[in-house]
Amino acid sequence: MTKKILKKIKAGSTGTKYMTEKYGNKLVCVRYIYDSEKLICTKTIELIEEIHPWNPNKKRIPGNKIMHLRVEYGEKYIGQLIKSCGGRWNKEKKYWELPYREVISIGLESRIIDE
Repeated sequence: MTKKILKKIKAGSTGTKYMTEKYGNKLVCVRYIYDSEKLICTKTIELIEEIHPWNPNKKRIPGNKIMHLRVEYGEKYIGQLIKSCGGRWNKEKKYWELPYREVISIGLESRIIDE
């Protein structure tokens, strides 16, 4: 690899005065990329294009969140399916534990235990 970013300077820091005057509050940072093959240094800048309100979906469940699943006694196939997807049996609480993305992929959302 011949290109390396050796300097990344935040806006307002020493060495960004000219760029800050030119771009104002839109400037995020200045980068210096050095190419050891071509023996050149490239200066790049990162600018803010747009700022708008963002309302993240607070009900969204992360894929890696461990979910608790209810499986009735005798449902061996469901237990084997969960186990094959990396699920673990919690002996103390008597339920299966499996990451949410896996629960979705095998269609067991209806078996999630709310706690």
